Amino acid sequence: MNKSFIFNKPSFKTIRSGLRRNSTDAEKKLWSKLRNQQLGKLKFYRQYSIGSYILDFYCPKVRLAIELDGGQHAEAQQEFYDKIRSNYLKQYNIRILRFWNNEVLKNTEGIILKIVENLTPPSLPLN
Repeated sequence: MNKSFIFNKPSFKTIRSGLRRNSTDAEKKLWSKLRNQQLGKLKFYRQYSIGSYILDFYCPKVRLAIELDGGQHAEAQQEFYDKIRSNYLKQYNIRILRFWNNEVLKNTEGIILKIVENLTPPSLPLN
């Protein structure tokens, strides 16, 4: 596997930029909560590419991808594509959180809590 430019390929810069300019309402709302290291002082990127895939949001320090899905992701063909994509990302030890767009718009704070739960390691009981 050629690892040169696996992360944020220069050839995808125009595509990533276009996706940022044409963000959905859900992406804009979530980005307003993730940007400027608001969660755990962690840096998130918007429209970050890994291999041939572009992630909605990505935090390299904890290897966490956040994907926002519209209704098309409920279709069988898109579910299959998402599964292949998730398996590819798992090769790089990247965890993926998926949320529905309407879930982000209706319950932003609940989504933020789920993200925070995945940013911090679980507490282990002391013996």
